[in-house]
Amino acid sequence: MNVLVTGGTGYIGSHTCLALLDAGYTPVIYDNLSNSSIKVLDQLSKISSHTFDFIEGDIADSKKLKATFEQYNIEAVFHFASLKAVGESTEQPLSYYRNNVAGTVTLLETMQSCGINKIIFSSSATVYGDPQYLPIDEQHPITATNPYGWTKVMVEQILVDWCKTDYQHLAIALRYFNPVGAHPSGLLGESPNGIPNNLMPFIAQTAVGKREFVSIFGNDYNTKDGTGVRDYIHITDLAAGHVAAFSTHQNDSGSLVYNLGTGKGYSVLEIINAFSESANIEIKYKFAPRRAGDIASNFADASLAKKNLGWTAQLNIEAMTDDTWHWQSKYPNGLE
Repeated sequence: MNVLVTGGTGYIGSHTCLALLDAGYTPVIYDNLSNSSIKVLDQLSKISSHTFDFIEGDIADSKKLKATFEQYNIEAVFHFASLKAVGESTEQPLSYYRNNVAGTVTLLETMQSCGINKIIFSSSATVYGDPQYLPIDEQHPITATNPYGWTKVMVEQILVDWCKTDYQHLAIALRYFNPVGAHPSGLLGESPNGIPNNLMPFIAQTAVGKREFVSIFGNDYNTKDGTGVRDYIHITDLAAGHVAAFSTHQNDSGSLVYNLGTGKGYSVLEIINAFSESANIEIKYKFAPRRAGDIASNFADASLAKKNLGWTAQLNIEAMTDDTWHWQSKYPNGLE
């Protein structure tokens, strides 16, 4: 089966392409390269000994999408193409709504015109807002605290409504917690353009000397060591979750939602200490005031994915930091 992977040269998309290939699917990559490198294709080939077909295109370009769907006889779409920086979304909300929401509508319209009725959507645990209870299951009310989060909430609703229009439509929204790590080969990992949006790249860049120290925002939370606790999931486990969801449900229909997380929280200091062990380097850090909107703890109840998909996260925090260090030490400046 040929599947289109939008945002397929990005961090999560590229690792999912490898997992899909291993599972017997043929991923076709579609990306506008706005936040990724064309060199990812070379890395994918080195790892898999497979040359991935690539189309440089935007999800807002219905003409190019249609041509791609027809040329490759695409049967399903894995949709990762979105802007994803929370801070930037508050400064440029219209760009986020145009790309993440309007772009997805264009994608769905074009899929529909070509008779493609299956989509796996890259959602986020940000749709749970400030958690009302822990661990968070899929029944938790959804809301958002920033424009990025609202784009995920809106697209999930669009997918629910889209599935109601045709009994053959299938939409699976996967709500990720905190993806980290890298491919165990060290050839593929997270390489953010500009200032990272997540903790692990800050730690990794500090370890290779690109940053002087890691800022820890808040050390007075009601947690085991006063620093924020989050559910981190290894990128290869996350990619496997996409394959499990699609393989299980590809002959089903309707809108489905799954959490993808470990169900375990790690504090900022625990992550830094684990990375120090992996890199055999003391990671310097400094405490800074809490950031507005940050919460003390956030972690998943991923039991539904275990029950329905037979999927659970396999890799622990040591694997997450080991693989990140392996990647970052080989490519301290990313692929550029």
